[in-house]
Amino acid sequence: MYTEKVLDHFQHPRNVGEIENASGVGTVGNAKCGDIMQIFIKVNDDDVIEDVKFKTFGCGAAVATSSMATEMIKGKKIDEALQISNSAVVEALEGLPPQKIHCSVLAEEAVKAAVDDYRSKKSK
Repeated sequence: MYTEKVLDHFQHPRNVGEIENASGVGTVGNAKCGDIMQIFIKVNDDDVIEDVKFKTFGCGAAVATSSMATEMIKGKKIDEALQISNSAVVEALEGLPPQKIHCSVLAEEAVKAAVDDYRSKKSK
């Protein structure tokens, strides 16, 4: 049902936690399935995401997609992070069951929400 990579990111999630005074925080949820994701980013003066953490309440696929998304954007410039798509997260995890694709969509939305938060704070 789940790929080895999904199981690995679920059982050994990367970048779990919270960043105090984060540059941006994105929180998204899906009321239908009950998954809630929160992504915290710390951005340096060169617009590079130097640290990223996540907190996710949800199923194994939600945890795995959050973990993978944080790995994919860490060390990237903000504009590069915005290019992350749910299908790229699924591909990096070597697949998800069809009924769990919405988890990858939440991961993409959480990254974009964190970047939006960062940009709104920066423009003040």
